[in-house]
Amino acid sequence: MAISNNRLLNIDHGKVTFRWKDYRHHDRQKIMTLEADEFIRRFLLHVLPDGFQRIRHYGFLGHRYRQAKLALCRQLLGVVLTLAGVAQRQDKPDYRDLYQELTGKSLRECPVCHRGQMVTIAVLSAPDRAPPSTTP
Repeated sequence: MAISNNRLLNIDHGKVTFRWKDYRHHDRQKIMTLEADEFIRRFLLHVLPDGFQRIRHYGFLGHRYRQAKLALCRQLLGVVLTLAGVAQRQDKPDYRDLYQELTGKSLRECPVCHRGQMVTIAVLSAPDRAPPSTTP
């Protein structure tokens, strides 16, 4: 339910007054009055279309202990988060090290001067599919 009836305080002259909880200020109860159109617009943002079902997260994805439980899951799986926020297994060598073992060539070395180190500056995303064909 998007809003319960006991939170509705007044409906008068095209305006709706209701009570809401301000989570940014220590869960303080506050009162807001909106035009009926704006209230209905905000209310409908919480209503799911037909065929959809709201899914709540439970277990290790539950909000209250998510950070601690995910940290425990990563520890048990032997995964470390890098600075970029990417999970990487501790016991698995990096693909660049494996490539160097197999080929004798380093992916970290500059392919032109063979002295400098290659550093990732940015990763560009590719489009999901090819552009449509323009030939008739």
